[in-house]
Amino acid sequence: MKLVGVIFAPMLVTMLSSPTSAAATCESLSSLSLPETTITSAQTVAPGGFVPPEGPAEEFKSLPTFCRVAATLKPTSDSDIQIEVWLPASGWNGSFMAVGNGGWAGTISYASMSGPLARGYAVASTNTGHYGTFGDGSFALGHPEKLVDLGYRAVHEMTVKAKAIVAAFYGNAARLAYWNGCSTGGRQALMEVQRFPSDFDGVIAGAPAYNLTHLDVHGLWIAQAVHQDEASYIPPTKYLLIHNAVLEACDALDEVKDGVLEDPTHCKFDPKVLECKGADGSGCLTAPQVEAARKIYSPTTNPRTKQQIFPGLEPGSELGWAGRAGPQPNPVPISYWRYVVFKDPNWDYKTLNFDSDVALGDRIGKDIVNATDPDLKTFFGHGGKLLQYHGWSDQLISPRSSIDYYKSVLDAMGGASRVVESYRLFMVPGMAHCNGGDGPNQFDAIGALGQWVEKGKAPDQIIASRIRDGKIDRTRPLCPYPQVAKYKGTGSTDDAANFSCSLPK
Repeated sequence: MKLVGVIFAPMLVTMLSSPTSAAATCESLSSLSLPETTITSAQTVAPGGFVPPEGPAEEFKSLPTFCRVAATLKPTSDSDIQIEVWLPASGWNGSFMAVGNGGWAGTISYASMSGPLARGYAVASTNTGHYGTFGDGSFALGHPEKLVDLGYRAVHEMTVKAKAIVAAFYGNAARLAYWNGCSTGGRQALMEVQRFPSDFDGVIAGAPAYNLTHLDVHGLWIAQAVHQDEASYIPPTKYLLIHNAVLEACDALDEVKDGVLEDPTHCKFDPKVLECKGADGSGCLTAPQVEAARKIYSPTTNPRTKQQIFPGLEPGSELGWAGRAGPQPNPVPISYWRYVVFKDPNWDYKTLNFDSDVALGDRIGKDIVNATDPDLKTFFGHGGKLLQYHGWSDQLISPRSSIDYYKSVLDAMGGASRVVESYRLFMVPGMAHCNGGDGPNQFDAIGALGQWVEKGKAPDQIIASRIRDGKIDRTRPLCPYPQVAKYKGTGSTDDAANFSCSLPK
């Protein structure tokens, strides 16, 4: 485990501020001096006055007055880390929250900043050291330090400098520090608790892309399955066909027929039941399409050793398969191999070797972008709390990968009894990647984590809601893994009160 900055980061905040420091005006923060940092702007934003670069959006219109600080961080000569820190002008709750990114990052996560700000948090985000689109990793070509910034350095540097800005503005340091991120933001979450365990007191890690080198292998495993031979391509018009067949086979296994699989690992669906008896048609799968579907569900494996590289997608995820198996392959995993491993913008993803190339990809990137270390004793030791969640119908990152990491921590830390007061995993039935899907997928992870960190109330369940046509039509408890929501046998199956969390049979 690398504990870079664990000692020096808190010292920086202490040196720059103290509980008796005088509060600063927003505009005066433009002259704040921090190491390797240039404050590029500091301005007060009127209520509802923030407009993101992509244009006005409804979610920002209800924001209160806040101080918006932008800065550039240069920990190396090739670094160009952009951060923003938003500080409530009034009603600060005394805490700091940083929010994560998606894909290859490349932008400030304005939408993710708005919610915590409205709840009274001072909040920060970073572009992780480059500007670019979600799926474009070309920035890394010839810029190894920028890859390190993306991998772990940018988030840590942002956290240290943001805490100092918070302390300068309010005249005292934040009482507590939180992280909230999903996907890449989930990977960033686990990277923080592993490398910089003193940065945060509470961390939310949603659908973490923590084993990034192997996740990117998995992305190309599916891309090859449907495009190596175009006869194997499954058109999106057939996704509902497969999904309905899954529900027909497995929906009732949890004793509640509601269009959602409580635990899809119990579903033994074989897409061969849909194989065409004659010519191809909208109501069946051709033999090559059957094999492609089987491969999407199956784990990515090394063809020589037969060892698993990454788990497959679960039954129930079919409606989102376009994210991995669509007409065009997902650009995120291709970018890793093109720009980081082979350093060739013209590299063809269909040539990936699932043995030797995977080993090469690990050697080059795993110590930079992977957050697989299961030893969290330092984070847990100072009272840190880790709340992880993952949708069972995730179409981009296999939900079993979260279970794999959770189990690795239990093994490293001496069992569930050693970590239950510090780490809980919530699997979300029917939820797609980070949000959406057929199951209840709206839940207050921030509130649950706050209760845990600030009041010692560990989340025994989290109530999730499903919203359709602007109204809540179903609620269900999310249970800490390995517990599942069990119907009590009476009352509406759309009401969380009629379910309890218990271990599966």
